Amino acid sequence: MGQIELAVDADIAAATKVAPLDAADMRRRLKSIFIGSVGNLVEWYDFYAYAAFALYFAHLFFPGDNVVVQQLNAALLFAFGFIVRPLGGMLFGHLADHYGRRTALTLSVLLMCFGSLMIAVTPTYASIGIAAPVMLFLARLIQGLSLGGEYGTSATYLSEVAHENHRGFFASFQYVTLIGGQLLAILVLLLLQKVFLTHEQLMEWGWRIPFVIGACLAIVAAVMRRDLHETAAFVQAKKSAPRESSTKALMKYPREVLLVVGLTMGGTAAFYTYTTYMQKFLKLSVKLTDDQTTLVTAGSLLFAMLLQPIYGAISDKIGRKWLLIGFGVAGTLFTIPLLTSLQAAQSPLQAFCLIALAWIIVSGYTSINAVVKAELFPTRVRATGVGLPYAITVSIFGGTAESIGLWFKSIGRDNWFYYYLTGCIATSLVVYLLMRDTKKESAMNRHD
Repeated sequence: MGQIELAVDADIAAATKVAPLDAADMRRRLKSIFIGSVGNLVEWYDFYAYAAFALYFAHLFFPGDNVVVQQLNAALLFAFGFIVRPLGGMLFGHLADHYGRRTALTLSVLLMCFGSLMIAVTPTYASIGIAAPVMLFLARLIQGLSLGGEYGTSATYLSEVAHENHRGFFASFQYVTLIGGQLLAILVLLLLQKVFLTHEQLMEWGWRIPFVIGACLAIVAAVMRRDLHETAAFVQAKKSAPRESSTKALMKYPREVLLVVGLTMGGTAAFYTYTTYMQKFLKLSVKLTDDQTTLVTAGSLLFAMLLQPIYGAISDKIGRKWLLIGFGVAGTLFTIPLLTSLQAAQSPLQAFCLIALAWIIVSGYTSINAVVKAELFPTRVRATGVGLPYAITVSIFGGTAESIGLWFKSIGRDNWFYYYLTGCIATSLVVYLLMRDTKKESAMNRHD
């Protein structure tokens, strides 16, 4: 019996030994990460084009004179796109865990293409009445289903293809491209505003252009993803055929599932506050012009992108837990002062500086949350374990952040949202303090 145990220990040691990173290995990993990241960027561009252009098409689908109510209705449809994300996480997680990460990634971006095309051609309320917002609703559900599958699968793929000594750095590019997708949507808006279209044209029909662009980019991303190499971890896990569904197998890891929910709650609420909700906040609360809102939003997203790999590399040195705790402590202490000061900002530069300060805090979560979740689960259930509980949490706390913020504003209680966000972050801080550091105790080399 002792000999068997020694043999097993030797096998584990051999499997977990970190191989040196030579030039050829680096090129192969970088190519895979680039292709996987480009597809992720396209997916998030398609999803967030809706949020970026809602200011220009909401009146066409939700008639009325109250701009805040129109934006609230559009935000509710944005939130509805999150309802099916758990279903997407479960469906595409199963595909990724049983048939490969590449297959799931390719199918998810094709589904996003269909959702974007649907928005691009949907008639307005004036043309078909109540059927217009219904079709918009269905398109958002399709996009939500796609994105629910994209997050868990891409987080798993980037974490598995990265070298163990640099996993935090490479995995951070998920949020580089995630934020990059939003930035690309803002840049398209800026070009349409400043170069190609008048304000009236943008309000009447120009808002459809970004969705056509997104559908075309999704097709390109799908073609690129066909050439992705499958991860070594998945190939190794497939040597012994799975005997049950990923969702059923996930039930064996209740602690890890609850950890994903807890560590995601505050981070996702903060992330969607400073991305999707921030554009409306700057326009409706800070009273910036359309041009100022677009420039401040674009500049803050670019700043956030640059922070992600820096924080990811830091996590490879000091561990993941300290970054999460830093976000939790700073977010709990400074969210209310930051948002209060932002609401009273007197210039676009002041608004940008305050949002940049917020991103210095929030990046402690965004840069490493993908790799932390991936390091919690063994290979056979990793994509489902990362994607499903994350999607449920984002549906509840992330996708609703904009709607909750706008609702508080509609009743004249903007500051109540600041307390709500602080409470979410403080709750996650408790989880960060109690959880293990996944860099030191990682499940990445466990297949079963």
